Amino acid sequence: MALPHCRALDRPLLLRAEGLKRQLGDRLLWGGLDLELAAGERLGLVAPSGAGKTLLLRALALLDPLQAGSIRLQGRPPSAWGLPCWRSMVSYLAQRPVAQGGTVETNLRAPWAFRELRGRGGWSRGRITVWLEALGRDPSFLTYDAERLSGGELQLLALLRALQFDPTVLLLDEPTASLDGSTTTALEALLIAWLGGGGRAAVFTSHDSGQIERFASRSLELVP
Repeated sequence: MALPHCRALDRPLLLRAEGLKRQLGDRLLWGGLDLELAAGERLGLVAPSGAGKTLLLRALALLDPLQAGSIRLQGRPPSAWGLPCWRSMVSYLAQRPVAQGGTVETNLRAPWAFRELRGRGGWSRGRITVWLEALGRDPSFLTYDAERLSGGELQLLALLRALQFDPTVLLLDEPTASLDGSTTTALEALLIAWLGGGGRAAVFTSHDSGQIERFASRSLELVP
């Protein structure tokens, strides 16, 4: 049976996780965890440091094996999508992203060669520059040496790299941890606008409780 194209379906419920569990040695971080994510939602994860927020994001992206439970994307299990397709539609952004050699533009263009991204419109300099303007950055940012970017600039690069593919679910791990206040505000506004495009949702972590209250449409507390 052929796998479906890596494209969102017309369904309001995007992601459903049931009975997820994460245990490190004898320590249970969370268990019996259920999660539903609908289009347009911005779900903030609430838990103390070390409680497994990053591990949950990685589990949803299938970057780590599930210890228990199941995940479905628009009603389909991972096996129905295929792992490369799943990860292109459920996109994880690490708190400390890395870049390849070359310019910012080179890093943004390179992933378009992946087969699972075919049919998503391809590279658009115009779209990227509109987002850069929203983030208070000049188009010259595209010419910067990616290996010499600051921590905050790397976070912006990682965000742009993900947004251009229009993933169904965006998983953001402390996405503004290295950004100043004005850029944080601009990034939140950009994400709200992008999520309003239909058929998209986000799950994020933040050490800033004010950001959870301000940016999240609802929150989920992780408990053992």
